[in-house]
Amino acid sequence: MGINVIVENHGGLSSNAGLLAQVMKQTNLDNCGTLPDFGNFCLAWGSKDGCKARYDMYKGVAELMPYAKSVSAKAYDFDKNGNETKIDYAKMMQIVKNNNYKGYIGVEYEGSRLSEKEGILATKNLIQKFI
Repeated sequence: MGINVIVENHGGLSSNAGLLAQVMKQTNLDNCGTLPDFGNFCLAWGSKDGCKARYDMYKGVAELMPYAKSVSAKAYDFDKNGNETKIDYAKMMQIVKNNNYKGYIGVEYEGSRLSEKEGILATKNLIQKFI
């Protein structure tokens, strides 16, 4: 059994996926990789709305997936059809599939409208819809 060291895009420099992918490329170790988080691409905090500069989430996940050891599927809210309102899951899961990813996909619900359990199950159902 080995140990992997993984870096999640989690704000600031780590959310600059191009930079993080370059670090992974230069590191060039089998046990070092990324944990792309669908919703963590804030480059700079500080505005009244929270994040004042964002990295494109779809571009970011595409850049991090070649180094992914795990994936974090984040959700905030859902429409009446069960689709996430801020993240295009069809597009995001296609990026994951295009990279032949076969590992774990963790679920994060950061919304407030549903209970934690309901939000997690809704996110799980959405992932399964596009796998």
